[in-house]
Amino acid sequence: MKLRYVVSAALLAATTIPASAAEISDGKVKIGILNDQSGVYADFGGKWSVEAAKMAVEDFGGKVQGAPVEIISADHQNKPDIASNIARQWYDTEQVDAIMELTTSSVALAVQGISKEKKKIDIVTGAATTDLTGKQCSPYGFHWAYDTHSQAVGTGGSLVQQGGDSWFFVTVDYAFGYSLKEQTAKFVESHGGKVLGEVRYPLGATDYSSFLLQAQSSGAKVIGLANAGLDTSNSIKQAAEFGIVQGGQRLAALLFTLAEVHGLGLQAAQGVVLTEGYYWDRDDKSREFGQRFFKRTNRMPNMIQAATYSAVTQYLKAIDKAGTDETEAVAKQLHSLPVDDAVITGGKVQADGNMVHDMYLYQVKAPSESSKDWDYYKYLATIPGKEAFLSEKDSGCATAAQ
Repeated sequence: MKLRYVVSAALLAATTIPASAAEISDGKVKIGILNDQSGVYADFGGKWSVEAAKMAVEDFGGKVQGAPVEIISADHQNKPDIASNIARQWYDTEQVDAIMELTTSSVALAVQGISKEKKKIDIVTGAATTDLTGKQCSPYGFHWAYDTHSQAVGTGGSLVQQGGDSWFFVTVDYAFGYSLKEQTAKFVESHGGKVLGEVRYPLGATDYSSFLLQAQSSGAKVIGLANAGLDTSNSIKQAAEFGIVQGGQRLAALLFTLAEVHGLGLQAAQGVVLTEGYYWDRDDKSREFGQRFFKRTNRMPNMIQAATYSAVTQYLKAIDKAGTDETEAVAKQLHSLPVDDAVITGGKVQADGNMVHDMYLYQVKAPSESSKDWDYYKYLATIPGKEAFLSEKDSGCATAAQ
């Protein structure tokens, strides 16, 4: 009798679980936002990306296929070993289904490797290296927002066309900096320009004077800052102290976003040309999202934070379409579903995992040109997705070539 009761109770419990939720592992969907929350990229993505992820879950209704969706986060401190340990713990003991954001290319490459090993989804919105969808691509790895190629074509391309045909690079000394410099240098040289030299410096440096003086003395028309976050802001501040722009050279901030412009201020940042995949004041749709984000954070999102919203939204759409959170089924949907949401219009995911979409070229306004808070950008041009990103044929991804 006792055995019969236990079996009957188990059967009764099974019948009370919604059929859709039964297809979700552990009865819930758990997404980890892993990024820099205390270092040079804390404003670049940071806690604001976590808020964007939570916003996406709320907009989706808090559930997918009848199962609750949970967002957790951690600070990887820009260290691949710390990020790897967190990723393994999340996957092995905390039932995390997907990891996203992953600011810092070395971190993103490490976590994508673990995700591939564990057969888990990762969607990178904060890192830039094209290796993520190139030689280190994964069938479960996806790249949202931007990459070093899109920044090279956008910012680098505009300056070459304006006569900036000689360059010197100040490059942050890790995978992201190398990739950004290499992509931009190739573009400059393919259009008849010359690279006169390069100096590398450690991530998070505080004194850029010797590096900038080398760049200044090179005589290059353009000094390319192959860095991001506070590194870029501090480089621009110190360049102003040396009168580099006043002396006739131009600064190319190869990865500069709204967050850094806000932190630096228009007085220092005015005139800088940059490329982003989202700007809050571009059209009615972007304004609506930007204003909702502002109400909960008291700041406008940059393209990394906006793309994190898009990535979480698309992941939930893929689960809903697949009817399960099983990795192979979700990856298939992520590769096939169009990307249209509050942030991205007309996006398409290639076989290499790269989400191709239009990018936008902007120039930072002078203080006198700004009419309201966060009114920082002057629109210059749209860079079609096909031009901004490498094709799957040219990406170097073995999976895409099959």
